[in-house]
Amino acid sequence: CAAMNGMALHGGVIPYGGTFLVFSDYARPAIRLSALQRCRTIYVMTHDSIGLGEDGPTHQPIEHLLSLRAIPNLDVLRPCDLVETAECWQLALENAQGPSLLALTRQNLRPLREAGENRSASGAYRLTAATAPRKVVIVATGSEVEIAADAAKLLEEQGIGADVVSMPSWARFDAQSDDYRAELLPRDVLKVSIEAGATMGWERYTGLDGLRFGIDGFGASAPATDLYRHFGLTADNIAVRIAARLTQGS
Repeated sequence: CAAMNGMALHGGVIPYGGTFLVFSDYARPAIRLSALQRCRTIYVMTHDSIGLGEDGPTHQPIEHLLSLRAIPNLDVLRPCDLVETAECWQLALENAQGPSLLALTRQNLRPLREAGENRSASGAYRLTAATAPRKVVIVATGSEVEIAADAAKLLEEQGIGADVVSMPSWARFDAQSDDYRAELLPRDVLKVSIEAGATMGWERYTGLDGLRFGIDGFGASAPATDLYRHFGLTADNIAVRIAARLTQGS
């Protein structure tokens, strides 16, 4: 990563390199310096959650997305499928003002989008809109967006309208207008976040009275599907919790 910074500062090339997201710990000084110097480097970090499975908690990032998002000038991008990955790669290539970091999964993900306008450029966008009267907005990143989509479908079957918002980049969303952010995350509905990592920071989008599904301890060694079930990151569990909260609120 330090060599990439030198290549970027020299010019004539856009360097990229990658490893497991958890090993960004070892690269942090170089990543921080690339942000400080606004180097046009691209970090492609894979195995971005407990979804990597049996390698266990030593290899499963928990606090890493949050800590990387805290680095000024670093655009952290966590796409949810093939189309979003292509969009985020385009944004990274076009970002001449500083480094970009793509956080990618190990596990397979189903397609949720069709190619077209680069919707990831706004940082967050409404992937699906509620069909029943909207009561909740579910915000997710990366591999958890498909969980959000499945949870929304279960809620809609109960007559609970649910928007699904994919948020590949906090920084890009925060840079949008007040009107855009308010339209996507209105005040008059329950807001829910889903991300297989630390929940700290998500209250800026859900509010203190929202729900935040994530992992605030270390991971464990097991197949990915078992781990998601163990940590409550399943559509069934999330839909039940949301419905219960809405019932309490009414």
